[in-house]
Parts: sequence; structure tokens; C-alpha cells
Amino acid sequence: MKINTNISSLTAQEAATNTNRSISSSLEKLSTGLKINKASDDASGLAIADKLRTQVTSINQAVSNGNSAVALLQIADKSMAEQSKILDTVKSKLIQANSDTTSDDGRTAIAKDVAKLLQQLNNIAEQTNYNGTNLLQAGRSTGGATSLTASVSGNKAKGELSFQIGENQKDLIKTKTIQSNILGLELKTLAQNASTGSSAKAATAAFGALSMGAKSAAGFFTRAQASAGRIAIDKAITKLNGYRGDIGSTQNQVESAIRNLMTQATNIKNAESVIRDIDYAEESANFNKLNIISQAGSYAISQSNAVSQNVLRLLQ
Repeated sequence: MKINTNISSLTAQEAATNTNRSISSSLEKLSTGLKINKASDDASGLAIADKLRTQVTSINQAVSNGNSAVALLQIADKSMAEQSKILDTVKSKLIQANSDTTSDDGRTAIAKDVAKLLQQLNNIAEQTNYNGTNLLQAGRSTGGATSLTASVSGNKAKGELSFQIGENQKDLIKTKTIQSNILGLELKTLAQNASTGSSAKAATAAFGALSMGAKSAAGFFTRAQASAGRIAIDKAITKLNGYRGDIGSTQNQVESAIRNLMTQATNIKNAESVIRDIDYAEESANFNKLNIISQAGSYAISQSNAVSQNVLRLLQ
């Protein structure tokens, strides 16, 4: 029997120290709700969980980009809907001008009205923007920042809009070139003349660049000019409908991408949770076990120290 070195007591103390360390770790997990609070808890698990969290953060930003893109596309669509109404009105007026029931004075009034309507169509193309970036015509900024969520692509002069809907650089959704102004709809001459207020000259120049006769100089459409103008408007309507169709299909594509990203984010969060989050039922049971072991260890230390006192009986 030895007094200076009590191996039983030292062993019990070491076990108690390890148990107390485990209790502290268990309490930390219960208080934070996380299985991994520091790298030493699970180095490989922490690396995987952090990578998953970064991926979710990127996906969430992509979803935000997508929502901004939808808002942008809706702005463009509503503006082109108004342009479509203008072209419909212009067409009806040209049909009216192509009838002998319309007087010369009536055709003069129609020419002025058409010029004003097409000027407004061009104004809509110039003024429709998202965060300073023009949406309906190429190569023109309204003065705001262009580095936005739904950003203009590098080849801005072509009027192409691209949206980063994903975590990778290649995850882009693009629109086709949109040019729903007078130039893009091939009504440039009329728009230029409308801005000067010479509506009769503007009308005849735009609708086929016809030579102005005596009546044209007086400021009204001839029936032939009205007929040529209707053909030009029909082409413009077809082109505008094509732009709107592309905007609509792009919006559907963006919304589909958003739904897919949200599903991905949910599944990735679940995968991270499996690695990082604790099961409270399991950890509570583990804590209770450790608590009982700690109490038993304290009793063991007490008993091992008591054994050394038996040496005194040998000295009596």
C-alpha cells in the first residue's frame, strides 16, 4: 500500500476531468442548438456545413436577382402594352383616312393626330427604365447606375438584358434585343417630323416617302398614303408583339428558375441542418448520462481517497 501516489484516485480524477469537459461541450450544444460550435467539434463536418451555407447564401441572392428581374420585365411588358394600344389607334385612324367618307380637313386632322401618337410611342420607349437602365431601346441610359441586379449585359449597344439567376457565372437568362422605339419599329421619319410639328409632311414622309402633291403640301393624307401607312403600322405591330412575346417567355423562364432555386435552397438547408444542428432528444439523453457519470466519478474519487487512510491502521 502506498500513500504518496494514489493511482486509483488519479485515475478517477482524470476520468472526472474528461467527463466535466464532455458536460461543458454538451451544455454548449444544448444552449446554441448546434452540434458544431468550433472546428474541434467536427473539422470535416464544419467544412462541409460551411460550404453548404455559402451555397445557400448564393442561391438566396440569385432568387432575389430573379424577383428583381421579374419586376423589370413586368415594367417593360406594361409599357409595350401601352405602345400596342397606340399602334392600334394609329391603324384605325389610317383606315379612316383611307375612305372617301373622310374629308380633306379630316385627313389633315388625322395626320396631326398620328404624328402626336407616334411621338408618344417614342417617348414611352425613351422613358421606360429600371434603376436608370432603359428597357425598350438599345444603347441609351437614363443616367442611373447600370450595375443592377437585373443588369445590362456587356454588349449593351445591342439592347440585350441579362439576369444572373444562379450561383455560377454561366447561370444567365437573357432577353433578345428590344428596340420598340420609332427606329426599331421602322417609323423613324415620322417621329423626326412629328417633333417639328409639321404633321402633314411627317405623315407623307413616313408612309412610304411618297412625293408630296398639292394636297399633301396643304397638310393631309391622300388615300394612297394612308394605305401605305397602314402597312407600315401592321409591320410595327407584328414586331412589337414579337418583343412582348420574348419578354413574356423570359419572365416565365425566370420564374421557373426562381422556383427551382428555392427548392434547391430548402434541400441544401436541410443537408446543412443534418450536419450542424443537434437533436435535442439525443443530446438531452447524453447530458443526463454524463451528469450521472460525473456524480459517480465524484463518489469514486471519495472512495479512492478513503482507501489511503487504511495505512494508518497498519501503524497502530
